[in-house]
Amino acid sequence: MKIYFASDHTGYELKKTLLDYVRNELGHEIEDCGAFSYDEADDYPDFVKVAAQKVAENQSDMAIVIGGTGEGEAMVANRVKGVRAAVYYGGEEARADIAGNNLSIIEAARSHNDANTLSLGARFLDEAFAKAAVKSFLETPFSEEERHTRRLRKIDTV
Repeated sequence: MKIYFASDHTGYELKKTLLDYVRNELGHEIEDCGAFSYDEADDYPDFVKVAAQKVAENQSDMAIVIGGTGEGEAMVANRVKGVRAAVYYGGEEARADIAGNNLSIIEAARSHNDANTLSLGARFLDEAFAKAAVKSFLETPFSEEERHTRRLRKIDTV
């Protein structure tokens, strides 16, 4: 599995850290889709779109996109058919849902929604939280339960 990375200037430093982490500690092949230098005037859609298109073309691969909040980056990625981007900007990894069940946002995005792109909000994550989020995202499999598969087929027809 190859992991594509993209960020704007706000996520640039965190992206550099995560590129090394994913390649050297988690052992994945990576590809940097930009930004390739810090430029305060750059625009995240220019880089995120490239990573999202690569995921759409290679469905066994994933992407990590990083910006200030991660919201705009997810919006760009989700415009590419076949991409399912989930946003994470920290807080408790597992929390109780309304029914009182302990639920990990990242694990649910992977196991229930087969998210193939993780969008990180660099303004809200320190390095340790970002690494833990990426590790969880890359290591959590899709459940392949019929109800989740059925819902994904419906998403793909929208």
